[in-house]
Amino acid sequence: MKFGGTSVENAHAFARVGRILRMQNDSRLVVVVSAISGVTDALLNSVRIACEVNPEAARRTLERHFERHREVARALLPTRAAVNVATEIEDAGREIAEALKNIASGRQPRPLLQDVIVSYGERLSATLLTAVLVHDGFPAKYVDARHCVITDAVHGQAAPVMAKTFSNTRAALVPLLEAGEIPVLGGFIAASEDGTTTTLGRGGSDYTATLVGAALGAREVQIWTDVPGVLTANPNAVKEARTIPQLSYAEAAAMACFGAKMLHPKTVEPLIAQSIPLRVGNSRAPTEAGTLVCAEVAASPHVIKAIAHKPDTTVVHVTLPDRRGSNGDSSLCLKAAHYSNPSVNVLTASETSILLTVDETGALDSIREEMLGYGSVVIEKQRALACLVGEGLREVPDFAAHILSTLKEIDISFIAPDASGVYALFGVDEARVGDAVRQLHKAFFQMREDD
Repeated sequence: MKFGGTSVENAHAFARVGRILRMQNDSRLVVVVSAISGVTDALLNSVRIACEVNPEAARRTLERHFERHREVARALLPTRAAVNVATEIEDAGREIAEALKNIASGRQPRPLLQDVIVSYGERLSATLLTAVLVHDGFPAKYVDARHCVITDAVHGQAAPVMAKTFSNTRAALVPLLEAGEIPVLGGFIAASEDGTTTTLGRGGSDYTATLVGAALGAREVQIWTDVPGVLTANPNAVKEARTIPQLSYAEAAAMACFGAKMLHPKTVEPLIAQSIPLRVGNSRAPTEAGTLVCAEVAASPHVIKAIAHKPDTTVVHVTLPDRRGSNGDSSLCLKAAHYSNPSVNVLTASETSILLTVDETGALDSIREEMLGYGSVVIEKQRALACLVGEGLREVPDFAAHILSTLKEIDISFIAPDASGVYALFGVDEARVGDAVRQLHKAFFQMREDD
């Protein structure tokens, strides 16, 4: 059971976690928790301030967030337990202050120290939640997630070493579960094989939960957040967005990759081999059904399940020489794109053209030079990707024509269906992506009510 930052944002939210745990009908539980809402951003901002202003100014910006932890402890814990939590917070504050000084002085690499500093968000929330659950009568036990999730040494976006992660997780957690205890881990944080602190990238607590669930062969992984499951569109863009009852793994992965912030892009990957279902629920309304993500989903009379969108994207079109019957240039170009920059994503590729997106525009010049060695290059800036998601999409007749008809007043630079038939991408001007998503949502979802 993973609880996101808004599910532990204050004392009321911490207290709700215990009530949700009691609903699990004596299941053996493992709890993964994010940093308290807003704390990760504050820690990252402190790193910037330490470098641009000074470490003491950076430390002061964190004090109100430390106080939020202390407020929860005072509200929910007896005096002695609250004092113990306050001591943990003071220790963390001193360690963070020292790391901020080291970053400002350049004595150690910034990416390494930034991971150390940011890790305190989850470490403090997990420590605090453990204390709250123990006081509430649960046999909770804090476990440092860095002893479980083992990664490479890429700071800020580390990749798990699966075999070691699984074996370490089982070694750390199975004895606790067999003893009837409830392990409580901070999500998002991990360690490299030499013990250095790493992180899995923003939103990585979901990934922690599914890695732990897969390592233990869990019956189900649950993600608890502040919305009623995975929605048909971003509710900030479409106020009529509604909960999707079921999604396949492939559909959920497509949504995560192309802009849906509900799940980390790699969340479902560890679950697939064992067909472990993933349930997304609302911690503020825990009896609602939410969304179930699993290998097989019930047949739907409507193919389209959701519309995701990803703003602030640069699109690169590479046109290759027409050498029919050969895909050599295409393969070489794809390899070049892969090694050119990690922010490059390949959307479609054929013998004659390749469509790429670039998240970091600072790398555009080097990417352009690399791609010009294979063909002509056209770059479109200030674009957005919209993604229609649904198993069996390629079976829909005249699908592209339907999109063009629905969005006839919006310029579409490309339509790129996925070869697996799970999703279709199209590019629009960033300023119009909200209009495009709303029009498509009306066409594919709201008009169904009139069917």
